[in-house]
Formats: sequence, C-alpha cells, structure tokens
Amino acid sequence: MNSTFGSFFGVGSVAGLAVVFTLMKKWGLPVWALGFAALLLVIGAVVLVLKDKAEVVATNGMVFRSATISMEAPSVVRLRRYVRVPYRPHAPLTRRAVFARDEWSCQYCTAPAENLDHVVPRSRGGTHTWENVVASCRRCNAKKENRTPQEAGFHLARRPFAPTDGFRLTLGRLEPGWDTYLG
Repeated sequence: MNSTFGSFFGVGSVAGLAVVFTLMKKWGLPVWALGFAALLLVIGAVVLVLKDKAEVVATNGMVFRSATISMEAPSVVRLRRYVRVPYRPHAPLTRRAVFARDEWSCQYCTAPAENLDHVVPRSRGGTHTWENVVASCRRCNAKKENRTPQEAGFHLARRPFAPTDGFRLTLGRLEPGWDTYLG
C-alpha cells in the first residue's frame, strides 16, 4: 500500500499517512470512517501544500504534526497552476449521491433511508437512472417488492431528478467556512 500511495502522489507515503492518521486520531475516527475518496482528498491537499503546488487559503484550526514538521490543517487550498476539470452535465449515479439528493430519508415514509429502490423495478423495464432511483428504508423496500409505488399503495415524497451539482453531492454536508469559496 505504501508504494502505491507514494507513486500516486509522487512523494514518500509515510509522511502523508502520518498526517491523515493524526487527523483521524484527533477526531476519534477509525480508519474506515472516512471513505476512500475523502481519504485521498485529505492526503492530496496536504501533499499539494507540502510540495508547494498549492497554498493554504483557510485552515480549520487543527494542526498536523510529524517528527520533522508541523502545519495547520488546510480547509481550503488554492492551486498555484490551473488544472482543467472535465465538464459533466450530471452527477455520477452513486449510492452516496442518491442518499444526499434525497436527504438521507425514505422517499415513501420519510424514515431514515438504508436502501436504494428502483421506482419502476428493473425486471419491469425500469432503468438505473437518476429519474428511477430513490432512497428508501428497509421496511418500505421490502413491502414494495417488485411492484410500482402505485401498485404497492405508496406515494413518493418528491419526484426523483438528476442533480446538476455533483461536487456538492459528492462531498455531502459542507463545512460552513466553505460558503465563501463555493459559487
């Protein structure tokens, strides 16, 4: 794993991992609590700052320490050189993004959501698209089975839609200090 991490970021992995694990220990988080993407995001931001490819615009008050350096934890960084990001008309359809779009609540009964459900079941020609996938609780998902909401006697809280802001869905809940920097 260390060689993969080091080759991915072009630096020795021990310093980067030490910073991330220090952060997680300070927050009291186990390693699995951060998703892989979030873990790479934190490591990537710190590495970019250490390699002088980005500058820290805002910090969150925490301090990362290793045997040789001490630095404030970056909350917002600015790249020193522009990097073009490909345009995506819609957010990628992921489990986390569907839960974020539906505000982590069942679209049939508003209980906390645990599952994804196809409004029109795939066995009946339903597609795996934003307009046909909703968050649901286990009870409603089991009760609906292989039927449409009308056949099961359910009503959707709101019509499913394809969100355009995939960045915010990917991050989930945003830190309050980021509002200044996000459009």
